[in-house]
Order: sequence, then C-alpha cells, then structure tokens
Amino acid sequence: MLYHFKIIALFFVLVCIGQTTFCKEYNLTDVPNVHLYDGRRYVSDPENILSLSIRNNIDSILYALDRNNGIEVAVVTLPSIGNEECFDFAHALFSNWGVGKKGKDNGLVMLLVTDQRCIQFVTGYGLEGDLPDAICKRIQTQQMIPYLKDNNWNQGMLAGVRAVYNRLNGIEDGTTSEEERTPIVLLLILFGFIGLYLILGYYVSRKAKKCPVCKKYKLKRTNSKIIKTSSGVKKEEITYTCQNCGHKVIRIVNINDKNNPGGSIGPFMGGFLGGYGAGRGRGGFGGGFGGGFGGGMSGGGGAGSRF
Repeated sequence: MLYHFKIIALFFVLVCIGQTTFCKEYNLTDVPNVHLYDGRRYVSDPENILSLSIRNNIDSILYALDRNNGIEVAVVTLPSIGNEECFDFAHALFSNWGVGKKGKDNGLVMLLVTDQRCIQFVTGYGLEGDLPDAICKRIQTQQMIPYLKDNNWNQGMLAGVRAVYNRLNGIEDGTTSEEERTPIVLLLILFGFIGLYLILGYYVSRKAKKCPVCKKYKLKRTNSKIIKTSSGVKKEEITYTCQNCGHKVIRIVNINDKNNPGGSIGPFMGGFLGGYGAGRGRGGFGGGFGGGFGGGMSGGGGAGSRF
C-alpha cells in the first residue's frame, strides 16, 4: 500500500514540475540576450520551444542579414509572459536591448508567446520604410500563422524570418499584399476604360460615315456654316455628301469657340482623359565574439497577430 502511495505521489510531483516548467512566466529581466554573449546568435529561446537545428538556421540567416545589410533582428520565443501584453513586452525588449544600429534605428524584434498564441513584430524608425506595418502583418498571416495555429513553432518562425530576409533583400516571396495589388489593378482598369473608349469612338466615327441610302461608308464633309452662337457655344450645320450615290446628309452639332482638332474621336477621348487628369491632380554585429546589439531605437511600428 505504501509503495502505491509513493508511486502516486511521485507521479503528481512530476506532473507539477512539468507544468511549472511549461508554464513558466517570463518578465523582461528573465529573457536572456544571447547576442550579448555571442555575436552570431539572434534567437533567445530559453525553454527550447524551437529545435536546435531551427535555431541555428535562423541564427545563420540573421547573421547574414546583419553582416550584409547592417540590419539587426532579435527573435524571442517564450512559453508565457503572464498577464503582460505581447505588444508592450516586445516594445520593452526592443528598448532594453537596443536592437538596431545606433543612429540608423534599423532593428526588428519578433516575439512569439505560445500560451497567449500571439506573434508580435516591432520595428525601428529606420526600418519602417522597408518593412511597413502592412507588410509585417502580411508576413504573419500568410507565412507564419498557417504553421503556428498547428503549434508548429519551428516552421512558423523559420518561415517568418525567411520572409523578412527576402523582403529586406528585394526577393519575391510569392505573395502580394492588398496595398501592392491595388496600383496594378487600378492601372489595368484604366487601360480597360481607355481601350473601351477607343473602340466606341471608332464605332461612332465609322457609323457617322455610313450613307442612309446606299449603306456605303462614303459620307464626306463638303460644307458647313455657323447658324447660332450662344454662351460660348456655336451651333454648326454640317453637310455631308455620299461619294458613292451623291446623297446629302445635314447634321447640326454644338462646338466650343476654341478650335478642336481632334475630329470625331478627339473630343470623346479628350473629355475622358482631361477629366481623369484633373481628378488625379488633387490630391554592430559581434563577429562571433559577443558584444550585443547596436543601440537602436523603436519607432512604434510593426504588427501583432493572434492565432
């Protein structure tokens, strides 16, 4: 009986130890700044949430980014930060560690907290142009969360780091944000309208040359006269003669006082393009021997996501 009691007690002790380890809450001073001791390390993962091979892979990517681009990135993975908000915790880490080069403020913190199921990016002032908030959000939602929602921390964090590296090196990653698609879509719509107006203009011009008697497209302007002028608009009587059967057609049109050399298609397209134009007018790494981050400042940019 005593033996069974000891087994049960030992089981509960082991469960409690496991729960304590898994649910350990970290505050700002608990998180080890590994870059301070080894200039080739950028991943702070005190509870081994990531595998050793993934940590090494991420470290090598971020070391290359630091060496070649001068951009510092700190990746932090924690099981819990208690009731602290991921946004506040990541900003505090950024400021406390000084991620990014001093004067350039080109740092990034990527924080994963597994119990809150949150991923948070914080960027420095100097990185906001290359890595704006919308791009940070897109990397999280399209590249990372498909893995993170299945608790695949390894592939989720690796995918996020690779996407950041590709973005900062101008490498296409196969996805496009709504902000990047919008100008292309608008340009295609514009060209579509221009093409439609050209086709309609050609159709109207050709129809105007059709003789109502012989049905040939042989009408040619042979005479015109101004019959009325009012409020800067002239009313003109134009005579067209069919070059095939001799039939005459008289048409009354309104024109501006100024010369309009565009012909039948010119006013049609000119009005459209003129209106469009008017509307648009408004309008230091440690080299493997430690040293820490470079003393950059946070700009308040970035993005956060839950999964």
